[in-house]
Amino acid sequence: MDSMRFDRQGRRLPKAIKIMIAGGFGAGKTTLVGAVSETKPLRTEEILTDRSVPVDDVSGVEEKTTTTVAMDFGRITIKDEFMLYLFGTPGQERFWFMWDEVAIGSLGAVVLADTRRLADCFPAVDYFERRHIPFIVAVNCFEGARQYDLEEVQAALNLGSGIPVLLCDARARESGKKVLIALVQHAMETRKKQSAPA
Repeated sequence: MDSMRFDRQGRRLPKAIKIMIAGGFGAGKTTLVGAVSETKPLRTEEILTDRSVPVDDVSGVEEKTTTTVAMDFGRITIKDEFMLYLFGTPGQERFWFMWDEVAIGSLGAVVLADTRRLADCFPAVDYFERRHIPFIVAVNCFEGARQYDLEEVQAALNLGSGIPVLLCDARARESGKKVLIALVQHAMETRKKQSAPA
């Protein structure tokens, strides 16, 4: 049974749900968190400089001028019953050590995919598969990028048929909300199957 929390006036506090937003460098994680958060998101972006050129591959995302160096954080309240905490993880390999801490207690994750750099999704997909953390893949539709059928993306990422893949526009609040709803539904179904007697 879930332990309920109450404030000093005896009112029930919303249940906290942690969600990770992961994916490759420049896939739109910061944009997605900012689009759906009800509060001004906490961002840890820094300007890309010539010193990052040997470290951060910007091929395919040449217009990118900033990079997340720690975490993006946003929040969504659902009917005063649930509080979704969104953690946008940095995409570069040198920051992956932070993922373990954020993953503890998370309901699941959204892997944001950019079809211009689809291979950048593999580390996130592998990470969540190895840890049995429910995840979905949301293909961020960038202007000018070639559009692929969702089945093609699923096959390219070698995903099982049980992993939902959907299109999104990380800039649009409604699109981001649909992605989060799909993740919550998938995570609940996955956990139900895991807890069902064999």
